This record gives sequence, structure tokens and C-alpha cells, in this order.
Amino acid sequence: MYEDRKEHALQAWEKLLEKPESHMNAQEQHEELVRLADEYFDEGFIDGDERAALLGRAARAYANVVEGADDSLIDPAQ
Repeated sequence: MYEDRKEHALQAWEKLLEKPESHMNAQEQHEELVRLADEYFDEGFIDGDERAALLGRAARAYANVVEGADDSLIDPAQ
């Protein structure tokens, strides 16, 4: 039972990482990923190392989006 709940929770986290809800911007997606990682840690689904790994992945995904957004603001004609 516990492993099923953990697996379901991590699948939900992965789904949000790969495909955020349509109403979410990058910051909201990142905040929700962090919130879920903290919740899973608090509930005992994951340990500190797993939490750190999730937070690292969320941070890298957010940075990639932000860097991509910054690049799109550059006018190639300049």
C-alpha cells in the first residue's frame, strides 16, 4: 500500500514536471513541484536525498524555461 502511494505520488510529480497544467506559468509550476516534494518528504514518501533530487530537477527545469524565455527576448537583428 505504502509503495503504491509513493509510486502514484512520484508519477504525479513527473507528470507535472513534463507537462504543467495549462493555466500554470513556469514560476507556478516550479512552486508546485517544490511544494509537492516537501509534502512527499513530510509524509515520509521520500527521504532527504530523494527530496533533494526532486528539488534539483525542478530547479533545472525552471532555469531552462527562464533561459529560453530570455533568449526569445533577444532581437537577432541587433
